Amino acid sequence: MTTTKISVTGGGEYTVSIGRGMLSNPERTFAEALGAGVNKVLIIHPPTMGAVANKLRDQLMGEREVLLAEVPDAENAKRIEVAAFCWQVLGQADFTRSDAVIGLGGGAITDLAGFVAATWLRGVRLVQVPTTVLAMVDASVGGKTGINTAEGKNLVGSFYAPHAVLCDLDVLENLPRNEILAGFAEIVKCGFIAVPEILDIIEADVDVATDPTSDQFKRLIELSVGLKARVVSEDFKENGQREILNYGHTLGHAIEHAERYTWRHGAAISIGMVFAAELSRMTQNLPDEVVERHRRILSSLTLPITYTAEAWEHLLTTMKRDKKSRGSMLRFVVLTAEGKTTILNVPDTSILFTAYQEICA
Repeated sequence: MTTTKISVTGGGEYTVSIGRGMLSNPERTFAEALGAGVNKVLIIHPPTMGAVANKLRDQLMGEREVLLAEVPDAENAKRIEVAAFCWQVLGQADFTRSDAVIGLGGGAITDLAGFVAATWLRGVRLVQVPTTVLAMVDASVGGKTGINTAEGKNLVGSFYAPHAVLCDLDVLENLPRNEILAGFAEIVKCGFIAVPEILDIIEADVDVATDPTSDQFKRLIELSVGLKARVVSEDFKENGQREILNYGHTLGHAIEHAERYTWRHGAAISIGMVFAAELSRMTQNLPDEVVERHRRILSSLTLPITYTAEAWEHLLTTMKRDKKSRGSMLRFVVLTAEGKTTILNVPDTSILFTAYQEICA
């Protein structure tokens, strides 16, 4: 299978490579990704990627020194204490600005690795190697980096573009089925906000579409990354168009916070998208069939589409801290039609409560 290369220009030009076998010949792959002059590399990885990280270290050793930093899995990695541990490793190994960090793992790991690379010496070279569907289509592309705080998700971070992103589809073949399906929430999001072809492929045969070995799966990854690349290239620091990528995320992030980050990101975003669709129906006259298409496609992926009624006050409080809020004004990405978005400013939360009733279990 050929490798697809997608160029991103936001925050500095780099390439997202999508294909197979990239990690089986890492010396050739990483020579280009890291670039010249890199003497030391830190691979940040979760325990589940320990074997892959060790193999990668052994294969990259030679002309350069390669260190490993094992960090907690999932959102537990995105804590200031974990970032400080990584900084300590970099400091004790005398990393300079000509050295590099590799983020090997899911979205939380690439978020953390990006934040560590952005903040060490005010920026060292970064290569992202996403190993989940979510990380490939969302977290590793676009230069958003960050960690969580007790008050909410991703409230501390920076915009920092990687030097390269390597999406080796082979690493997905051993992922649990529910992990793959959770990552599809971000793919579905891309379909509803801009690329209807995505929705058609999933509806045609959901089993084939979600099979990492299929051509349709690769096509979905390419379409999703392609959309994000276009948006990020035009609006790197989310001053305008990039906000469309947050469709479903305002409520979704609040649900993640309510669940103490024990839920998969995609599960929370799935509910957030149905909420956003209901809000779009109420405020933008979004057709009923588009709202129902949200429910049908997300349900076919076994993703949740409802949440508990009792959580509303907690969710509202968390949403008011959302990065997209402006003062006391809550802001939501909504659909005016399938594939078309706008920003809804909400001075009165009563309409949010009404929309929320439509997704209550």
